[in-house]
Amino acid sequence: MLIPALAAVLLLFTASPAAAHPLEFTAATLALQPDGTFEANLVCDLDALALGAPYDTDDAELVAALEGLSGDEFDTLVARLRRMFERRVRVRFDGEPAPFAVDFPDYGTPLATEAEIPTVLGLNARLTGAIPDGAADVGFFASRAFGEVHLTVNDPARGLEVRSILEPGERSEPLELAGPVEPPGPGAVARLYLRLGFVHIVPEGADHILFVLGLFLLSARLRPLVWQVTAFTVAHAVTLTLATLGYVSLPAGLVEPLIALSIAYVGVENMLVDRLTRWRPGVVFGFGLLHGLGFAGVLGQLGLPEQERLLALVTFNAGIELGQLAVILGAALTFGWFRSRSWYRARLAVPASAAIALVGLAWALQRALGL
Repeated sequence: MLIPALAAVLLLFTASPAAAHPLEFTAATLALQPDGTFEANLVCDLDALALGAPYDTDDAELVAALEGLSGDEFDTLVARLRRMFERRVRVRFDGEPAPFAVDFPDYGTPLATEAEIPTVLGLNARLTGAIPDGAADVGFFASRAFGEVHLTVNDPARGLEVRSILEPGERSEPLELAGPVEPPGPGAVARLYLRLGFVHIVPEGADHILFVLGLFLLSARLRPLVWQVTAFTVAHAVTLTLATLGYVSLPAGLVEPLIALSIAYVGVENMLVDRLTRWRPGVVFGFGLLHGLGFAGVLGQLGLPEQERLLALVTFNAGIELGQLAVILGAALTFGWFRSRSWYRARLAVPASAAIALVGLAWALQRALGL
């Protein structure tokens, strides 16, 4: 029963390759204009939203479905998409929703027609409206249909830019429209970036989860796992820090396929050896450097607060470590009962490692080819 269940999980990973879809969150920018109007731009997968499809649906399939519609069908779909934004997004002044118009400025432009990733409607929804006279504060809300929201509020009249990260369906804190704005305190920053680091591993870091599982499966003894996890942790902490501070940089198009190959390597070596080799910690350290660059890419998308930058970096790294420990704990609770059995390696560790290697190779190919 264990092997079929594990195979099903790995097949699920293969069907939804990690990092295959570029929009893992909705980026929202709310600009408060000096002329008394506001403009909110939401970067999200409009093709998927229009069709009611999951975000991980293949982009070419979405384009084919939209292009297969008649003119009237397409217009009806776009009108329905506009109504969805009107119902599920709120720009509130003093707690009251403000009306806004919705348009999709990328549609019919090179931003959509010549995009590297196929799209019909583009990736930008623009919401425009008027700021009520005398409004004292502003807030933003997007329903769970938009997932996690990375919100930036710009007030050019005050030279102000405020960033926040909203969980799915969460309202932003009201922003005062006059006077200074207090930056979030150390406690709030630490809690936010600790959560972001953890979530990047569990549940969002499928490739990192498989890599850690590969480390876990090498041997039934604890010491090999400790050596490997230590090497991996030190290495990715180094490159995460250096890359975030701007000292190291490699393109994601190179890093992501190499991360997938690191997963395949660990799976293959698990099938060939049953104990910790002299070179394994060094190899894992090297792979940890690559994974750290991957973590840095995610942190670069999230951004660091102007205040408490070092605290955010440290707590994000701590969140990653907690995520890794959660993966190891989950693996120990699932397979630990069998690690002392004579058949553990032949019936569980080797087949599971083979499956991990196959998934890693599939991801490497997909990422190298840009699929």
